[in-house]
Amino acid sequence: MAILGFTKELYFTTSTVIDWMDVFTRPVYKHIVIDSLKYCQKQKGLEIYAWVLMTNHLHMIVGLDNVQTNSQSPSQIGDVLRDFKKFTSKGLVKAIEQNQQESRKAWLIDRCAFRGANDCKVKNYKFWQDGNYVETIHSYDFYKEKLNYIHMNPVRQEIVERPEDYLYSSARNYSGMQGMINVNVQQ
Repeated sequence: MAILGFTKELYFTTSTVIDWMDVFTRPVYKHIVIDSLKYCQKQKGLEIYAWVLMTNHLHMIVGLDNVQTNSQSPSQIGDVLRDFKKFTSKGLVKAIEQNQQESRKAWLIDRCAFRGANDCKVKNYKFWQDGNYVETIHSYDFYKEKLNYIHMNPVRQEIVERPEDYLYSSARNYSGMQGMINVNVQQ
C-alpha cells in the first residue's frame, strides 16, 4: 500500500551486529557500511529515505526502485539487506583483522568466529545477527514517527546535541546539508 506522498512501499529496517558489539566506533568501519549502501543504491535499486548508523546497529527507511526491480515486497527488501550484510560482513571482519590500531581486535574476531562456528549457514565469521527487522510503513504518521526515531537516536545516546550534527545519519540531508549518502528527502 502506498501512503500519502509516496508512490511505492516503504519499509523501516534494522540490522544489528552480533552480541550488540560496539563496532562502529571507528570511521574505517562506518565507511565500509556507507560504501556498501551507496553500491546497493546504484546496483540493486535501494532507495534510502532515512538512515542512521549507530555503534552496533543500522536503522533505515527504504524502498526499491520499481524500474530496476520490476516490483517490490518485503522479501525483495530482505534480499537486498541479505546481500548487503553478507558483503559488509566480509569487509568488516577483514578491516578489523588488518587494523593495527584496533585495541579490541582479538575480542571482536573471537566473537565473530565463535558465532560463526555455531551457525551451520556460516563458513568462518558471523558479523550481523540473523535476519532483519523489516516493518512496512503503513501511514504518513508512522513514517514521521520512524523518521524522528532514526534522527533522534544519536541525541538519545548523547553522542550529539542536535540530530544534524551526527555525520552518520540522514538528519543532515533533512536539515539542508550534504549528507554522506544521498537520500530521498520526504518531509
